[in-house]
Amino acid sequence: MSSAPSTFPDVEAIVVDLLSDRPELAGAIVDETPPAGFDGTQRAVIVSRRGGAWIDDLHLDQPLIELEVYGPDKPTAHVLANAARAELLNAAGTTYGTTFISDVVEADGPRWYPDYLYTAANRYLCVLRLSLRTD
Repeated sequence: MSSAPSTFPDVEAIVVDLLSDRPELAGAIVDETPPAGFDGTQRAVIVSRRGGAWIDDLHLDQPLIELEVYGPDKPTAHVLANAARAELLNAAGTTYGTTFISDVVEADGPRWYPDYLYTAANRYLCVLRLSLRTD
């Protein structure tokens, strides 16, 4: 009989680390929370686990990861969103620490979405499903 692991990988931290040092995202903030003074016009990728499920029979965690991508204007935010999603999609088949990322599938591609908290923001949202196994 299979069972859930005693701890799950911190998928938000994994995605932040995977995206942080990518040249395609140079100059962008990549984090789980917006920094102090953030107004939505900076180049940023905010990473959040939005749900997902543990698949017991497969011993697999399948979190949904939302990328909120901001830029000083709409075209910049769109380019940044496509770069972040491409980098994350390319993570399939890699190992990060003790976590194997067996698959990355786009659940909802980048879409323009107004931000009611940051009224000056230029924001795209996208959602990707990761499949993770931990040794």
